[in-house]
Amino acid sequence: MFIPSPLRIRTVGATWLAVSALLVLSACSSAGKVGETVSSLGGVLTPYQSDVLQGNVVTREQVQALQTGMPREQVRNILGTPLLASVFHADRWDYVFGFRRQGQPPQQRKVTVFFKRDALERVQADDLPSEQEFVSSLDVRRKGAKVPALVATDAELETFTAKNRQPTEPDKTAPAAAPAASYPPLESR
Repeated sequence: MFIPSPLRIRTVGATWLAVSALLVLSACSSAGKVGETVSSLGGVLTPYQSDVLQGNVVTREQVQALQTGMPREQVRNILGTPLLASVFHADRWDYVFGFRRQGQPPQQRKVTVFFKRDALERVQADDLPSEQEFVSSLDVRRKGAKVPALVATDAELETFTAKNRQPTEPDKTAPAAAPAASYPPLESR
């Protein structure tokens, strides 16, 4: 009768552990390629990735509206609340914008506003799109489509106000009816 020694059991166990670890690790190197193919069904369909929008959208028109000497409150009214306002750089506001959408190159822009004694001193900005260019870059389904002008004629405005007139106040001569039921107290005494 053969009785295995404890040393032999440890050696066989360590060998099996090493072999299984090598198999698992070798499978990891090819698993990424298999996972990509399976998740996209051979490249025909791709999984949905949500849009990621971070920071403040600052357009060319907003930066052009800034003038040196403006107080901080006016700058905040035009550009919005800064994304970065550091305690260590109290005279500097940073507006950072990033946008990632599936199938499009990521957009990233930065605008830095410098103050001197609570008055706007200068603006440093990346190449910013106009508002119309920014909106058209978001809508990828209608490439090359013309953005409609936001102008209404007097006749169109009159038609709109006629359709959307608020009803006049109802007659308040009748008093509101009191509730008929009485309710028990909320707390017991």
